[in-house]
Amino acid sequence: MATSSTHVPSAAAASGLRGAIAELWQDKAAAVGLVIILLLILMAVFAPLIAPYDPAAQAITARLKPPVWMARGTWDHLLGTDNLGRDVLSRIIWGARATLTIGAVTCLLAATLGTLVGLWAGFAGGRTDTLLMRIVDIQVSFPGIFLILLVVAMLGPGIWTLVAVLSMTNWMVYARLIRGIVSSTRQTPYVEAAELIGCKPGRVIFRHILPNLVSPLLTLAILEFTNIVLAEAAVSFLGFGVQPPATSWGLDVASGRDYLFIAWWLVTFPGLTIVATVLSINLFANWLRVTADPEERERRFARAEAAKRRRRTRGANA
Repeated sequence: MATSSTHVPSAAAASGLRGAIAELWQDKAAAVGLVIILLLILMAVFAPLIAPYDPAAQAITARLKPPVWMARGTWDHLLGTDNLGRDVLSRIIWGARATLTIGAVTCLLAATLGTLVGLWAGFAGGRTDTLLMRIVDIQVSFPGIFLILLVVAMLGPGIWTLVAVLSMTNWMVYARLIRGIVSSTRQTPYVEAAELIGCKPGRVIFRHILPNLVSPLLTLAILEFTNIVLAEAAVSFLGFGVQPPATSWGLDVASGRDYLFIAWWLVTFPGLTIVATVLSINLFANWLRVTADPEERERRFARAEAAKRRRRTRGANA
């Protein structure tokens, strides 16, 4: 009996996974986006194994080598070298580790803080809600890039300083979303039933309300990840983010801006990597938003059924 009871959930999970993969395959753009995201993650994790050179290794005799397909290019440096002779491909591979780490940790910290504030404000209501939302409004009123540069200039540049300041300037989005959802579900029957049987507020929030917020929270976190990647690139470009000898995509773009007209590859390849990352995440997040929303799923199913009927009608008439 125990074996059959454990087999049923595993079979249901496998069936659900196959269904999700089938739905994802129907949206080719989202599928391509997910593949690119997975490749970038693997590139970041296995950077020491796949990078051909140390990203900080300098070779002045090989400085400003063009990519392999250009006249002076060689197979030793597929994407060329920078002004210090460092391999561009190796720096892009290692830069993925810093950029993706900053984005992931920042989203985790900002989502945690914003979710807690939003849950507290939406569930408590009244003066607590008003006070917390005014704090959110005050912080939103400050220009984000100005606040980032101010804090980083005071504390000093670095990866973890950048993570902390980006977290403190992005948690408000999560707080507003969660507060709005909790306020609308505060009077729903299942929440009122939990309170009537004597559940404490903490149990109501974390056992009955929070699980229903996973889908919109996950979608928002994926979309905010792209903003963090762009913010990291902007701050590193200005010289207040990742510092040498470490590397990130934004730092690579900043390092190559002075050689834009004589060595275009220094800016182009890290920039294209940022574009590919942001575009892939947006494509996948759009599919995830539609898939996680029951109303959107119904609309998409209705459109697919209508398209099938039109095709059958045209086939019958032909």
